[in-house]
Amino acid sequence: MAHQHDSGGGRRARPNLPSLTGVRFIAAALVFFYHASIPETLGVFEDPDVAEGYAQAFSRVGFAGVSFFFILSGFVLAWSARAQDTLTGFYRRRLLKIFPNHIVTWAAALVFFATVAAVRPGVWLSNLLLVHSWIPRLDTAVSLNQPNWSLCSELLFYLLFPLLWRWVRTIRSNRLWAWFGITFTGLLSAQIMIDMWAPASQDLADWPLTLMEAWLGYNFPPLRLFEFVLGMLVARLLAEGHRVSPGLVPALALTGAGYALVLALPWQYGFNVVLAVPLSLLVAALADADLSGRRTGLRGRFLTLLGEVSFAFYLVHFMVLVVVQDVLRGRQYGTGTALAVIALVFVVAQLLGWVLYAGVERPVMRRWAGTPRKTVNVPGPHRPQLVDQQG
Repeated sequence: MAHQHDSGGGRRARPNLPSLTGVRFIAAALVFFYHASIPETLGVFEDPDVAEGYAQAFSRVGFAGVSFFFILSGFVLAWSARAQDTLTGFYRRRLLKIFPNHIVTWAAALVFFATVAAVRPGVWLSNLLLVHSWIPRLDTAVSLNQPNWSLCSELLFYLLFPLLWRWVRTIRSNRLWAWFGITFTGLLSAQIMIDMWAPASQDLADWPLTLMEAWLGYNFPPLRLFEFVLGMLVARLLAEGHRVSPGLVPALALTGAGYALVLALPWQYGFNVVLAVPLSLLVAALADADLSGRRTGLRGRFLTLLGEVSFAFYLVHFMVLVVVQDVLRGRQYGTGTALAVIALVFVVAQLLGWVLYAGVERPVMRRWAGTPRKTVNVPGPHRPQLVDQQG
């Protein structure tokens, strides 16, 4: 079913899409289960075959979760762009969305992970300022609270969104699919070039890649812009009434098949190439289902709450895993007990994420990032004015 909404930054409010909030919980959970599958992070399986099978099954699922977040971020910002906001208001809300939670978890990481690297200004200061994943060093790019490397990319997305939106909003409707293809081709080409010509560097212990291959292909913020732009283009396609997805069930099936392919391909192409299109179509399918009133199973009050908490959960879960591993001191258990331990850690991380959300994120957003004041400015191609309803 086609839907058409104002896509030029006009004053009509677009419908809310609660399924896209609920699905954030699932994406964050995927990242958790990826980290929980790493023996050095939480090795609780006594049976080595079960441990290996669990690790194999979830070895790339974190990549899918992060890629989904990047695509979803581009979609949400483009879908909710409005003429009534100013650039100052947009940047204020975006920075308030990420930095308070980040600063709290950064400080906690300094306490929990007080290593030699943590006392080096090049590590802790770059981490605080969210520029550390720009630095191709093992002790810096994913330092302290490891999952927060992705915030370096998100920060870049937010800073560049006004310029990117100025371009995306002016693309002719009949050329949007062409630009979607061009953007995906850019993503594929980048990974091919990295695979072929990445500078020589040390081999990684956990991934069958060199440091430069992994850093450029996964952590380097500019090369994650392709996913963000794909999300923006999907939002415009949907707003223009294009049929973007074959439906929720086919999109889920395509995503599942894509993940199976990821497990069979070299890691360089499993970061984001294989799943970029399926995940884009999945975002579109969920949004389209909300617009049509079709069930998704993600719009319930509890799931949307978990989706709202997902950012805070994402930032605390890795520290919880490492602390539990330290407390257990290498103890391992039978399969049933080990799965119960993982489930318990998941619940504890969710509760701590809720504490961070309720105690920091929500009060800050309500106090300083409220509804922007309307202006009489008319949007033009040289002055994008934005508002993010999700903020």
